[in-house]
Amino acid sequence: MQAITCIMLAVAGDMDGVFKALADPTRRQLLDSLRQEDGQTLGRLCGRLAMTRQSVTQHLGILLEANLISIVRHGRERRHYLNPVPIHELQQRWIAPFEQPRLHALDTIRRHAEEPHMFTGKPTYVYVTYIHATPERVWEALTDADLTGAYWGHRNVSEWEPGSRWEHQRTDGSGIADAGGVVVEVTPPTRLVMTFDDADAEATSNPSTVTFLVEPHHDIVRLTVTHVNLATDKDVELVSAGWPAVMANLKSLLETGQVLPQAPWEMHAELRGAQQ
Repeated sequence: MQAITCIMLAVAGDMDGVFKALADPTRRQLLDSLRQEDGQTLGRLCGRLAMTRQSVTQHLGILLEANLISIVRHGRERRHYLNPVPIHELQQRWIAPFEQPRLHALDTIRRHAEEPHMFTGKPTYVYVTYIHATPERVWEALTDADLTGAYWGHRNVSEWEPGSRWEHQRTDGSGIADAGGVVVEVTPPTRLVMTFDDADAEATSNPSTVTFLVEPHHDIVRLTVTHVNLATDKDVELVSAGWPAVMANLKSLLETGQVLPQAPWEMHAELRGAQQ
């Protein structure tokens, strides 16, 4: 009850102090620890960090000064409690007025991408290939406009930041985009999530989404492409031909330095023609 009273009475500290306190990874780790188990003693907090009691005490002092924690005596023990008020005020001041609607939309897309079973019965396509390359090289191939232009026939152009647009532009210099979407998640060099649709398609709350997962294993990587929320069975047929062709060209480029002699998707040109 004492801890609750302390938190209720606390007011947010100076924002400079809050930013300073949150800038250090050790202090963020202490806050995470208290979020998982509030009311810990100094000894218990030290047991979770490879640091001396003196160093932990200094970090706790900065958190206390920023009003991010409170300390309550229980007999001879001093227990530490998380105070979320300054973080809440930071969110209200710096995030909510400007980014809340966009972040909510991105969070919805991300959750859909991570939980394909949540989609309402729409098809999912998964393709897996193994490449003799580093994760960094595969990541570069997925995000570099010139490399995508070489093996995909279109340049994927974006800032590659969560919330930014990406465009699937023709390589003829016209700047025309035949597809595109929104970048949802960027975790180099292992995970890239983005919506994927026709360039002129209207945005929806439940878009088609592609996830690239790069998993290293010694000298190779496993690249998994998951395309969820496909609208029709025809779309499934189209991507079932398209993704293996594109990934085969990517694999050839990274392993031999050359793309395949003929564009592999040309074998399925009739599918594209029928779709259009």
